Amino acid sequence: MRSRANPGRISTALVLSYAFDWLILICAAGIGAALSIITPNKRPFSLSNPEISYPFVHKEKVPMVLAGIVCFAVPAVIIFLVALILVPGPAVPKGTPKNLIWKRKLWEWHMGWLGLALSLASAFLITNGMKNLFGKPRPDLISRCRPDLANIALYATGGVNSTHAGFNLVTAAICTNPDKAELDDGFRSYPSGHSSFAAAGLIYLSLFLASKLAITIPFLSPRAYSDDRSYLSPFPSHAQRIAAGSSGIIRPVEKRTLSSSSDQAEHPSGHNAAFIAARNEAAAPPVYLLAVAIIPWFASIYISSTRYSDFRHHGFDILFGYFIGLVCAIFAFRYYHLPIGQGAGWAWGPRSRDRSFWAGIGVGSYAGTNRRSGGVLDPEVDLESGPERRATNDVGEAGENGNAV
Repeated sequence: MRSRANPGRISTALVLSYAFDWLILICAAGIGAALSIITPNKRPFSLSNPEISYPFVHKEKVPMVLAGIVCFAVPAVIIFLVALILVPGPAVPKGTPKNLIWKRKLWEWHMGWLGLALSLASAFLITNGMKNLFGKPRPDLISRCRPDLANIALYATGGVNSTHAGFNLVTAAICTNPDKAELDDGFRSYPSGHSSFAAAGLIYLSLFLASKLAITIPFLSPRAYSDDRSYLSPFPSHAQRIAAGSSGIIRPVEKRTLSSSSDQAEHPSGHNAAFIAARNEAAAPPVYLLAVAIIPWFASIYISSTRYSDFRHHGFDILFGYFIGLVCAIFAFRYYHLPIGQGAGWAWGPRSRDRSFWAGIGVGSYAGTNRRSGGVLDPEVDLESGPERRATNDVGEAGENGNAV
């Protein structure tokens, strides 16, 4: 992230790269906002359809302004506080320079907000574009419409021409409501914007909290094939000793990597301490932490549900809108953050200076550098000061003879 000529200076190309990310997301949100005010396609409807004959509720349980605060402002504040208070965590050695700690805090904050913006902007743009394209009537459309019942035949379209009121489909021209914005909004039922926005913002927040609080379902790490399954025993080292019989020879089995030589020594009881039970490879997080991370998800479900009780959307509209937000949230989180179960709560590191805007075919990653020195990849400085990291995602690493391998 630093310039090699001046290690204390942030790379201008890298700054512009992430500024361009923000510009694109802001433009996407602006396009979504523009789509929310233009006149939508207005699908013909039947005046006798009970599915669009519900009353128009003026006072919504979760109005648009409140939804914006809960789904955008609140997650942004929480992400900022978590990055400020919890990052970088207890694993940082004592004596680490404060400037490095603050760089990591700012980086995690930046990635948290960038992921939130990607999730919300993409869901907002997709949802509003679909609303205008489909023009599906809301459940309360007829209440908004105030149809001209005396001249139904003038507005009939499609089907068989009939004099029976409500038999034919009619166009939106039958509506006499002078409030154009209210009437246009009556044709934006599919998909639900509240549902997609709530899922995009609040599910992303749940994923962010789960990552930073190490909340994941315990799982066993993959193991190579072995006929020996003693590690599934509650006392694997004891089971190995019994299986050895009188010979006293303990058969080799897959062992968990241990951090110190003392862990690999013989236990005072004579058991090999290197045999770790499967049950000790992971543990369930405290339930109160699970509750903290799950609250935003439950809030998104509540916000979506109010759209049904307020007669603003049909059931499928809500479900599909929620699906859009869910996909956007998961994608945006993984775009900027490591997997929850394997990433120790960190965001991905920064792009390299050389690959700030373009990596190129055959490279496969935006980390590392494109430069070589004598056939050997030129190392790139990591986000922190200190040991340099060598790029391993280029076309090849150089072997001892200088040729790529």
